[in-house]
Amino acid sequence: MSQVFSEETHRNLLARIPHCTGREVSDWLRAVEDGPALFNFEEKVSWLRHEHNLAYGHAKAIIHEYDLRRAARKLL
Repeated sequence: MSQVFSEETHRNLLARIPHCTGREVSDWLRAVEDGPALFNFEEKVSWLRHEHNLAYGHAKAIIHEYDLRRAARKLL
């Protein structure tokens, strides 16, 4: 089972991503959107980690944010 981050930890990770990766969160979200059609959360995290050499926490935060935004779009 994957580790669950608090909302505060999630926001802190997102805030640090540009500094740590050199790319904005929006760039990473586009990369996920344009990436392979994976269904499982951990598969998406693994793909980001291996394809883009990201740390686990950053990859997980990006995928979590992607899923949150995708769910919000479906509600509109």
